[in-house]
Amino acid sequence: MTVPRVAIVGSTASGKSAVAMEAARRSGDVELISIDSMQVYRGMDIGTAKPSVADQTEIRHHLLDVVNPDEEYTVARFRKDFGRAIEAIEERQRRALLVGGTGLYHRVVIDDFELPGEWRDVREELEEDADTLGLYQRLATLDPEAATKMESGNRRRIIRALEVTIGSGRPFSSYGPGVDSYQESPVAQIGLRWPRDTIAERIETRVHQMVDAGLFAEVEAVRSVGFSKTSAQALGYKETLEYLDGDLSKDEAIENIIIRTRQFAVRQERWFRRDPRVRWIDVEDDPVAEVAPLVIAALEAAL
Repeated sequence: MTVPRVAIVGSTASGKSAVAMEAARRSGDVELISIDSMQVYRGMDIGTAKPSVADQTEIRHHLLDVVNPDEEYTVARFRKDFGRAIEAIEERQRRALLVGGTGLYHRVVIDDFELPGEWRDVREELEEDADTLGLYQRLATLDPEAATKMESGNRRRIIRALEVTIGSGRPFSSYGPGVDSYQESPVAQIGLRWPRDTIAERIETRVHQMVDAGLFAEVEAVRSVGFSKTSAQALGYKETLEYLDGDLSKDEAIENIIIRTRQFAVRQERWFRRDPRVRWIDVEDDPVAEVAPLVIAALEAAL
């Protein structure tokens, strides 16, 4: 992958997309790649803050609307789709600007992680065991190094590590250095950082804008298609479904979306903050004016 690449990272509602659009617009030969695990789903537009049709028409975007919401989508598939996007950009002799906040997807593609395969029969058997702590203890026996890198209650990660360890016959921890190791990468990373109370306010504003734009109707339409296990994790969709089912009032649903999104933003910020390679920009007022010139300079330096 020889295409010059720069990545914009940060928490949700930090202004990443607006900065990316302006940098691409002013550069003239830049295409955007979404590093977002939920924007890959068709029809999930408002709730995932997907770039508008106008933005997608003006600047070529990649990895949007890849699958239907009732389909499973994995990080392994994302890695393959990302590779195809980079090849297409390279063929056009253009540059790639990565933008998004899905931390694991981001690390996999900027560090070109080796990803293990899938063993669905093993995973299905593990999922039948409701004892998460017992599964964790089993992992600690089979792959103690992997166990030390995850919480004992993180059922999804525990099952995945056991699936790989049992299915492949080699420890899950043997697949590359892992997310706690930061090797030299050809991708320059620029992070947008706001005071936490400011991000909280921006999230509240965004959620109300999403509701006004038709979030509830969008979720109802997606439900008619069906959610997969992965698409059902999208912020705001669970709470909206609870409102549509009469389990929450509209105001309660909105408040819960705001709370959950704020919690997610904190986790995002912590994830990216661990990476010493990120160049952080403390935004004071206007992320486009303050950060876009730096992104453009990074793209020029990557040539």
